[in-house]
Amino acid sequence: MLPNRLKLLFCVLILSCSWISSASFAQLNIEIFGGGASRIPIAIVPFADENRLQPNITSVIGADLQRTGLFKLIDTSGASPHTPTEVVFPDWVDRGASALVIGRTIVMPGDQVEIQFRLMDVSKKTQLTGLGITVPSSQLRSAAHRIADIIYEALTGDVGVFSTRIAYVLKQGNKYALQVADADGYNAQSIIEYNEPIISPAWSPDGTQLAYVSFENKKPVVYVQTLATRQRHAVANFKGSNSAPAWSPDGRRLAVVLTGQGGSQIFLINTDGSGLQRLSKSSSIDTEPNFSPDGRYILFTSDRGGSPQIYRMAVAQSESSHAERMTFEGNYNVSPDYSHNGKSYTFIHRHNNQFNVAVQEIGSRQVQILTNSKFDESPSFAPNGKMILYATEINGRGILSAVSSDGQTKQHLSVQSGDIREPAWGPLPKWK
Repeated sequence: MLPNRLKLLFCVLILSCSWISSASFAQLNIEIFGGGASRIPIAIVPFADENRLQPNITSVIGADLQRTGLFKLIDTSGASPHTPTEVVFPDWVDRGASALVIGRTIVMPGDQVEIQFRLMDVSKKTQLTGLGITVPSSQLRSAAHRIADIIYEALTGDVGVFSTRIAYVLKQGNKYALQVADADGYNAQSIIEYNEPIISPAWSPDGTQLAYVSFENKKPVVYVQTLATRQRHAVANFKGSNSAPAWSPDGRRLAVVLTGQGGSQIFLINTDGSGLQRLSKSSSIDTEPNFSPDGRYILFTSDRGGSPQIYRMAVAQSESSHAERMTFEGNYNVSPDYSHNGKSYTFIHRHNNQFNVAVQEIGSRQVQILTNSKFDESPSFAPNGKMILYATEINGRGILSAVSSDGQTKQHLSVQSGDIREPAWGPLPKWK
């Protein structure tokens, strides 16, 4: 897989010889490994009357929290408080819980469900937070993810990402599909399907559009597609190859890699396809651009130093050969992706012929390798910076995995058949 990835990096057309497929609406099965040394013990009591509903709300909340490796689920068997006045706090102290989730569901007319939940601090015998919402029965899973986000933020201080979505490419047989799913792998839907490769999906900052590269016309062309309407347009369809789209933080421009003016170079272009502007100017191969969160810099991969390494270039210095080299350990470092705060980035590092997910803290330049698998690729930070989604290979098949930014917790996400690759973690949703 990675040998193909290496070729792909420096010859976009070779991408058409790689993999990926589409199991149209297959769900992902998740395996969790490891966990933090000090997890928060939390009891989640089944909500009143939720056994009449599908999916089970508290099961979704528990699975979300457990996947982070930061929480330990406490047994709630035989207990049934649904309101604060029903909670006997000493009982939960004896069970070892620090936090307690209680709630109830009420089926309303018109296929609506009212959900009420409260998060209790067991030691202080107080309510930390709560929420009352009414949703269509078809949105119970989304409501559960939103509750999990609220609990996560209340107990950790960090923003939860359970309500976010991921995009990836799935190959089954000769068919390639660009799919979008919830962050836990459910509700997977194909955005497009072709018999030619689709690669490099990239979320717009507001999460309403995806940019990607499709070979459907026998050459790589960059498209932007609106998820709600499925409408799309070609943004970069120039002579030669058009690849590696990356959104600017304001969502107005894309960085793309073009070969039409000789070599593989980075350009900026408006999302309607106008205003093409060359950014990098070198005799080497420059590719895989990624904007910093403040839009001032672009990280990219280049072989200008003799081997694939990661460099940083100021966006304001158009048509420049100058760039700052960021990686020096090893002779293969590729696929950079900034963290949400711009203080670090993740990338793929090769060591002892293994291709692993790594993180570099930009200020100190310290590098930490987070995985020990053989073939990892395409790392993508969660919007809260706590997890990294990436593709790896298990038993010759591409699957999705995630690792915490400290390397303590890992997850394998898989489908029943086919190869799944090129993941991209979407932005935080904007609640109305």
